[in-house]
Amino acid sequence: MLEDDRTPDPIPALFTPLTLRGVTLPSRMGVSPMCMNASTEGHATDFHLVHLGRFALGGAGLVIAEATAIEPRGRISHGDLGIWDDAHLPGLRRIASFLAEHGAIPGIQLAHAGRRASVREPWLAGAPLDESDAAAGRPPWPVVGPSALPAGPGWPTPTALDAAGITAVIASWRRAARRALDAGFRFIELHGAHGYLLHSFLSPVSNHRDDRYGGSPDGRMRYPLEVVAAVRDEIGPDVPLAYRISAVDGVAEGLGLDDAVLFATRLADAGVDLVDVSSGGITTDRSMDGRIRRSFSFHADFSRRIRSEAGIPVATVGLIVDPHQALGLVEQGDADLILLGREMLHDPSWPSHARLALGDASFADSDIRFGSALAPRAARIAALLEQGETPTQRREG
Repeated sequence: MLEDDRTPDPIPALFTPLTLRGVTLPSRMGVSPMCMNASTEGHATDFHLVHLGRFALGGAGLVIAEATAIEPRGRISHGDLGIWDDAHLPGLRRIASFLAEHGAIPGIQLAHAGRRASVREPWLAGAPLDESDAAAGRPPWPVVGPSALPAGPGWPTPTALDAAGITAVIASWRRAARRALDAGFRFIELHGAHGYLLHSFLSPVSNHRDDRYGGSPDGRMRYPLEVVAAVRDEIGPDVPLAYRISAVDGVAEGLGLDDAVLFATRLADAGVDLVDVSSGGITTDRSMDGRIRRSFSFHADFSRRIRSEAGIPVATVGLIVDPHQALGLVEQGDADLILLGREMLHDPSWPSHARLALGDASFADSDIRFGSALAPRAARIAALLEQGETPTQRREG
């Protein structure tokens, strides 16, 4: 009997592991943080457990819980998840435990909305809360930022954080990171995009300070880098730390891609392991907003350049809808990790379906309870199609 000397087919890059510090993601497909506006006073509910848990069952290698507020005034809306109090930990522990038990790395995005806080839910246009909301029992709250500049017309003017306020908020980031570890999360992301507090310090559009936290690029980077240093110190050397950026502001006098490359280089030096590349959000003024066209893989050019020039692993997001598209992004060096948001809402088993589309019917990413049933189903369907049968054709006899 001759030995089989055939070379096995290589594993598609989309399904290869990615190691960041002491954590290995089982694949290059993860779930991007998505605000669900389903919390009460910051507490995770059964909704969050089911919403996030189904992605682990569907084969995601990493599941990142939504922007989770480090303090009450850092919420985007009343419905945001929170991590400013130990009372939030039991609900978060249920989520992290379930995700890990079913094969996904549990991640969480820590956030402070800054001057873009205190708004209504997206289906209510995301407008700032006002007296009518207060009368309905959902009052607005004071917002903060680097300077006393509102996010756009009709938005509240934030209180500019003084040195003591900056120190206090850094302590809140640190406490939130500690709670995230206590809850069982093994991947921490800081939300530094979309006009929220970290981004607003970085951008010259929103930061008009004349102290050590403003002015030059080094001054504007100081607060975000101090937050990174505090969180890195808190989570230790083994837990991956990611940072979401807006690669471009998309407005006149705003940040551009050269600035993003420089900042990503500084993030790497400060202990960040992965840059999650997004864009825009520094203003709500539509007359100023020149964001890039929303086309397929529309952040890939940004993530590729940051990866190449800053020398740091990157994730890319934005209208990634097809497995071959996602595979190409990894193979071509556009990204090390593909993060999916709305596509996962549409199809929570997208990673398993991606395997099937790329020629692997093993359902290796799926929970065994699913895979043991779906793998033979896929094989049977393939055999029937090969025989010329179709789902709309009834076989006689």
